[in-house]
Amino acid sequence: MKITFLGTGTSVGVPQMACHCAVCQSQDERDKRLRASIMVETKEGKRVLVDCGPDFRQQSLRYGIEHVDGILMTHIHFDHAEGINEIRPLQEADIYCERSVKEGILRFYPYLFGEHPYPGAPELRLHEIDAEHVFTLCGMNITPIRAMHGKLPVLGYRFDDDLVYLTDFSQVEERESEKMSGVKVAILDALREKEHPSHVNLGQAMELADRLEIPQVYFTHMSHEMGLHSWRNEQLPPSRQLAYDGLVLELK
Repeated sequence: MKITFLGTGTSVGVPQMACHCAVCQSQDERDKRLRASIMVETKEGKRVLVDCGPDFRQQSLRYGIEHVDGILMTHIHFDHAEGINEIRPLQEADIYCERSVKEGILRFYPYLFGEHPYPGAPELRLHEIDAEHVFTLCGMNITPIRAMHGKLPVLGYRFDDDLVYLTDFSQVEERESEKMSGVKVAILDALREKEHPSHVNLGQAMELADRLEIPQVYFTHMSHEMGLHSWRNEQLPPSRQLAYDGLVLELK
């Protein structure tokens, strides 16, 4: 399994507009963060995106994405779903999401999914998933993980025994967090160092990872308040690191 971090930033990205802090002025490419998304590739060459935000066009050009075999949606917020419109040049895609997200997509994109789609619209197929059940996608067993993003229910996903991706969450019940046990790598939300009402902060994310004894963790969905990438990672153990756009992981 190969994981590419397409974006590791929060909803406004980094650098943030009209900000002149050290992070937003940094020349380190690792401090330039597009909206959060990953691409998971199987050894057979199948590609699955998790979320498809407003930077998808830029991400697809940067990382040579010419096809996707599936898109897993975590929730309907614009920084995770706005890129659905950008799929058009790829011609087709299968999108997997729970009912509330499906309803949001249909509401936001009637010209793509209506009875009479706009001429030239891609063939997009919506698949409703049950958050309580494991399903198979591109040969991988996908386990949905329920969490809360403030007051909004969201989903994270476990890919076989290799990977967990859980972003945009402030709370996850013990029953759901146990679904993360035994994975090789977890990619977790960590907005900043200070607490936030709808995201876990760095300390809370590390506490969850330590409790579940996850051997390797990368943090994503970070704001400029996390600090400079180079400085922050020096403060963290090698098993708990900030991700960055373009980081590639190879899991065997």
